[in-house]
Amino acid sequence: MPKVLVLYYSTYGHIETMAHAVAEGVRAGGLEADVKRVPELVPEDVAKAHHFKTEQAAPIATVAELADYDAIIVGAPTRFGRLPAQMANFWDQTGGLWLKGALVGKVGAAFTSTASQHGGQETTLFSILTNLIHHGMVITGLPYSFQGQLKLDEVTGGAPYGATTIAAGDGSRQPSANELDGAKFLGQHVAGLARRLA
Repeated sequence: MPKVLVLYYSTYGHIETMAHAVAEGVRAGGLEADVKRVPELVPEDVAKAHHFKTEQAAPIATVAELADYDAIIVGAPTRFGRLPAQMANFWDQTGGLWLKGALVGKVGAAFTSTASQHGGQETTLFSILTNLIHHGMVITGLPYSFQGQLKLDEVTGGAPYGATTIAAGDGSRQPSANELDGAKFLGQHVAGLARRLA
């Protein structure tokens, strides 16, 4: 049975919440999902002073284990319209996998969080997807068959390039029901593609 990795970095917990929703969707699609995170680079005292969510249950991923999965769904918050250093640092270590073509043909997808509606969700998704494309992965976004993307009656995340949430400038807004549904949909969609490709 194909295996899916939901790989994330979360500063304040929004992406962690979305990662578990994505994994729930993968499992609803009938596949096994592992949720893992990349290492924190910020010194512990700085992270605590800035109220980072330092307690996260997901284990730390290693670069070598990426090759063990049939699909990888990557989530990270936006930093000035791009992926954060923690996630970039992780992918910068994958040159050996790239050289061997270890991820070629695997399914890849992305999800993100921004402080505001127009805070760089799409550019961040593309900055994540660029890494996956360079590895030869088969990329998918969040199809418009997820009708929640078409909502006009509420402020909500979601893009054709991946699932998203809006956190507010102070991090006070948590992922909405619609945004979590989008994350689940993305997970189930990736599961379906991984099963077909396998």
